[in-house]
This record gives sequence, C-alpha cells and structure tokens, in this order.
Amino acid sequence: MISVCIATYNGEKYLEEQLVSILPQIGPSDELIISDDGSVDETLNIIKNYQEQDQRIKFFKGPGKGVIANFEFAIKQSQGEFVFLADQDDVWLPEKVQIIIAFFQKHPKIDLVISDLVIVNESLDVIEASYFDYRNVKLGFIHNIVKNKYIGAGMAFRGTLKKEILPIPNNVPMHDMWIGLIAASKNKSAMIPQKLTLYRRHASNASEIDTGASRYQQLKWRMALIIALIGRKILKVK
Repeated sequence: MISVCIATYNGEKYLEEQLVSILPQIGPSDELIISDDGSVDETLNIIKNYQEQDQRIKFFKGPGKGVIANFEFAIKQSQGEFVFLADQDDVWLPEKVQIIIAFFQKHPKIDLVISDLVIVNESLDVIEASYFDYRNVKLGFIHNIVKNKYIGAGMAFRGTLKKEILPIPNNVPMHDMWIGLIAASKNKSAMIPQKLTLYRRHASNASEIDTGASRYQQLKWRMALIIALIGRKILKVK
C-alpha cells in the first residue's frame, strides 16, 4: 500500500493539476491523504469535489500551526508501506511512483529516497533542468547538516521510518530536512537520478530553494537539529 501525503493551504491555483498528476499513478488500495491548514480560498471545494469521485482521497482538518505541523499531521494519518510527500503546487511526471517503488524493491536496505526534479515557473516553463545539478545535491549526514539538500517534493520513505520521524520537533527549520537527516544518519538514504517532478516556483511558495535566513539563524537551526537528533537517540553521544 502506498500513502501520498499533501499539506494544503490556499492552494486553489495549482492543486487540481497536482491531483490529476498523482491519482492515475496509485492503485485502488492506496491512499491520498490531504491535510488542510485552514484554507479560505477554493481549496476545500476542489478537495471535496475530487473526494466525492474517489474514495482513495482522505481529507483531514490540519492543526493550523504551519507547514511543518501540517505535514507531520498528514504523515501520522498514513497507513502505507511507502509514504510519498507531495507539494500542493507541483506536478508529478507519469512514471514517478513506478520508478520509486521499483527502486525500493531492488534496494531493501534503503529507507528513504529523493528523486531529481525539474525546476519550473508558474506556467511549467523550465527554469533549471535538474534540481540535483542546480543545488549540487549529495547524500550524507554531515553534508546535509551543513547545507540541507533533502527536498520533500522529491521524497519518499518506508512507513517503518515513521517511528523515528514522529513527532517532528517544533524548532527544526523544515520537515524534509529532519526526515532526510534521520535516514542519512543511518546511511539509509539514496538518490534517484530520474527527473520525476515538476517543482513549481512562484510568489506564494511555502518553502525556498535557497534560504534567506541569516547565518546566525541557520546556525541556531542546525544546533536545534543536532540536539533533537541526540534527544531522539538517532545520534549517539559517547
């Protein structure tokens, strides 16, 4: 069983296009979990219309505490052997689920993957042909604690990882960084070179490709991450 988790908030402009790209790729026993954080536009009506036609869509009222808590809540509801994260404004390419599940089956010791993405604008025109190349994406705990490259829009993980992911600390910079570092600390993350997502950038994105935070704020985030990982006993202190 596959669980796809979407955290929505005022996503009326692009959400339907994302749903149309995801639903044909999942099977009749899979689930698409949508947690909404208090949308006041047409997002809820779009979700309701699709939910009436497709019982695989499971809608939840989110906690109303921002994108990290909203994704955490969606992940908590997931029941799948494999969990995919999806942004409300992207587009999945048709072979995404098939390629990622095949990779997991071929590599049973890998708990988390990130696949490459094409960075596009509002109209899906290409800005950068490869997120991996643009961001110089590399695996490994040290590399990503210094400068995170784990991206939720290209992320999928085994459901067994949830027991270590949850709860997500409230002082980490983003949910995808926390999840990626947990897998990286155990050397159980991998990269898939195929470009499987159109990663849309526009004025209302909830996340940034390159953070605008100060060096001091970035240092505070990383210290908080390390302390949280030690507290979760992901990192061992001798």
